[in-house]
Amino acid sequence: MPTRTAHLNVTGMSCANCSATIEDALGDLDGVASANANYATDEGSVEYDPEEVSLAEIYAAIEAAGYGAVSETVTVAITDMSCADANADALESTPGVIEATVNYATDEAQVRYNPADASLGDLYDAIESAGYSPVRGESGGDGDAEDSVSETGDAGRDARDAAREEEIRKQLRLTLFGAVLSLPLLAFMTDHLLFGGEIFPETVFGVSIGWVQFLLATPVQVVLGRPFYRNSYKALVTNGRANMDVLIALGSTTAYLYSVAALSGAIAGSLYFDTAAFILLFITLGNYLEARSKGRAGEALRTLLEMEADRATLVSEDGTEREVPLDEVAVGDRMKVRPGEKIPTDGVVVDGQSAVDESMVTGESVPVEKEAGDEVVGSTVNENGVLVVEATKVGADTALQQIVRTVKEAQSRQPDIQNLADRISAYFVPAVIANALMWGLVWFLFPEALSGFVDALPLWDLVAGGPAPAGGGISVSEFAVVVFASSVLIACPCALGLATPAATMVGTTIGARHGVLFKGGDVLERAKDVDTVVFDKTGTLTEGEMELTDVVAFDRDGDLLSDGGAAQRVESDDDTATTDPARDPEDEVLRLAAIAERGSEHPLARAIVEGARERGLEVPEPDDFENVPGHGVRATVASNGSDAGSEVLVGNRKLLRDNGIDPSPAAAEMERLESEGKTAMLVARVPAGTNDGRLVGIVADADTVKPSAADAVAALRDRGIDVMMITGDNERTARAVAERVGIDPENVRAEVLPEDKSEAIESIQADGRQAMMVGDGVNDAPALAVAYVGTAIGSGTDVAIEAADVTLMRDDPLDVAKAIRISNATLQKIKQNLVWALGYNTLMIPLASLGLLQPALAAGAMALSSVSVLANSLLFRRYEPDRDYRLLGRLR
Repeated sequence: MPTRTAHLNVTGMSCANCSATIEDALGDLDGVASANANYATDEGSVEYDPEEVSLAEIYAAIEAAGYGAVSETVTVAITDMSCADANADALESTPGVIEATVNYATDEAQVRYNPADASLGDLYDAIESAGYSPVRGESGGDGDAEDSVSETGDAGRDARDAAREEEIRKQLRLTLFGAVLSLPLLAFMTDHLLFGGEIFPETVFGVSIGWVQFLLATPVQVVLGRPFYRNSYKALVTNGRANMDVLIALGSTTAYLYSVAALSGAIAGSLYFDTAAFILLFITLGNYLEARSKGRAGEALRTLLEMEADRATLVSEDGTEREVPLDEVAVGDRMKVRPGEKIPTDGVVVDGQSAVDESMVTGESVPVEKEAGDEVVGSTVNENGVLVVEATKVGADTALQQIVRTVKEAQSRQPDIQNLADRISAYFVPAVIANALMWGLVWFLFPEALSGFVDALPLWDLVAGGPAPAGGGISVSEFAVVVFASSVLIACPCALGLATPAATMVGTTIGARHGVLFKGGDVLERAKDVDTVVFDKTGTLTEGEMELTDVVAFDRDGDLLSDGGAAQRVESDDDTATTDPARDPEDEVLRLAAIAERGSEHPLARAIVEGARERGLEVPEPDDFENVPGHGVRATVASNGSDAGSEVLVGNRKLLRDNGIDPSPAAAEMERLESEGKTAMLVARVPAGTNDGRLVGIVADADTVKPSAADAVAALRDRGIDVMMITGDNERTARAVAERVGIDPENVRAEVLPEDKSEAIESIQADGRQAMMVGDGVNDAPALAVAYVGTAIGSGTDVAIEAADVTLMRDDPLDVAKAIRISNATLQKIKQNLVWALGYNTLMIPLASLGLLQPALAAGAMALSSVSVLANSLLFRRYEPDRDYRLLGRLR
């Protein structure tokens, strides 16, 4: 049974280490092939074998690690139910269903499912597949504690957005609560530091200021500190690893308990209730800003989904129209789309003509003209005329949904550079705690020596003037506590953990906005290293829309037959020459070629058949047809007329030679046509019952080079990238096209068989090159799969797109350079974030260890560092990939 991939919206992650904890918990399950969790997006993905591990076990593992995954629970009424087990089995085998309970007595099924992978429609379909009838539209829903979202939630929100908005509201409530209680503490601290305690009296209503501070700080410690204590317990006890919550809990608790001890008289020292409260307030404020920033980073995808049409006008066979919700549209339905309306779903135009704005999918602002037979993308806007569109893809299969799914999957697969951050983060918190303990102890043991050393540095004064033995204002033990608290609070592993996923999230979204889809952050990272781009010719550098351009006829002696004249010399199947004023020799060659090619779907074949029909020639189905890969076709003419039973060959020189036919009489004409960039195919006929085949003519097709092909090649070469072309076409034709687009002749590989394209790519990469293969056809899929980066162009087949690492939504080779620019820009932003995160910790931890930072200021700096990394990544959203990205100066 093939593996499945579950896409999860994770709740409860509070720092970068949480994602590693979740990955480890899932990786320990038998049957899980891979697991990824992204702290920046609160999303994850799990590839698993459903026969070895269930989705319920995956959810249980996440919950056991102390986190949650968004789920929904619904109750579905079922009519005509005669067996509960069949429904339960059908529901539980549905991808995305976590667990299902069917009650035969009440005719209901209660289903808990993952809304990222399943919908109510999927549940209804599963029940119907079991032979029963669900009551559609009457399902009840309820939440799953804090990790679930109600089915009856606000319209237009999906479960993940609702969970994220709830997290933002919770952090805001906590911040406001903490701020209200901390403001008086700020006033007391300001009075003490600036005015010597002259503003506020020593007692308030008979209660000393110290106890007032205790009464204000304690609710803050309990309410704002509870999430950090809970997460610290999960991290240390449940998962056996320390995270940032442990640092926050240690720092704030140290300040609070020290103050309680001093207030009660157990020890002599100052009060730090204000510091304990400010630590939690600043960190909670940072969490609030961080949650808002995460939401802003994903706005582009949400905006894209909001552009989806919600209703469609269906047209029945008798011409009547009715408006229905989008989820009721099925494949094959015909929809009327009026000017200004969105096309409801992917389809093909069956009537009408109009311009369609496809900018939301391709990034191209110029509307595209559409007429009968043209494909359209759902949610694009019909500009003027009325269109009737037949639906070809609906629901999750539409281009818009596939774009969103691809981008989400890309964000869950992190670049390899993230491994560096993960390795550092794994040892970071224990190292920070050890460092804080060491410096606290060193300050306690050697206060005077250290004070003298720090005073000699060109920096500011020690906190509170330093420890008392060195002339400071607080005791040695109190100063050691201050150093310990500051040292654990200043360190910020989250800034390090956010550096890569935040930039990757924005980079993949930029790509989607410009019609460039990366299948993973690892692909986004690799694309910048490409040093060689290999283009397939047909459909990639050229339009792929072949037209018949030439038909050449030969007599039995291999001489050209004249073009025109009242009567032409034609050879009959009985090997006698006749004069037939009704039959043109070129038409006869074309007719034979078209009959043979009618069984082929190749663009060259379609052009020949279409050209014959345009000349008014009848093109019947051949009796027999065989495709000879890389060489041409062989067919038997239908059993009527003078050619009945004749075998016709259409292809290259090797095809004729392999069948004992000499192609040399056509050498000069073939060379002429191929030098003009045309694809010339030899036509031979073998009369029925004989082996005496002979050359009868040549047919030639030509493809139009895409207008942007030369600019695309030039853009890549300007970046120092070698550009190559690979094609099954002959050498002369290939070189002619290469010359027109600016590819060096020595970089052309012609006459490459479909099955040999992957070997050609491997041989190119064997020289140490990192090649990007750009193709569009089924026969390009193996080459796309073995390339360092495989890129499928927008008009490509589903097979090619599936095999590719990058998909270009537009049919424009210029987007190849755009993809490389986005990759390069994203990696620059990641490195900038990492430099900031590492630089911050490298600079600030020594300052705290040397006693130069107040704990409250350290907590504020910690919160600011994470927010600054996210803010820096959000600035990246302004980048337009028409030019290279520059970290300094203008972005465009």
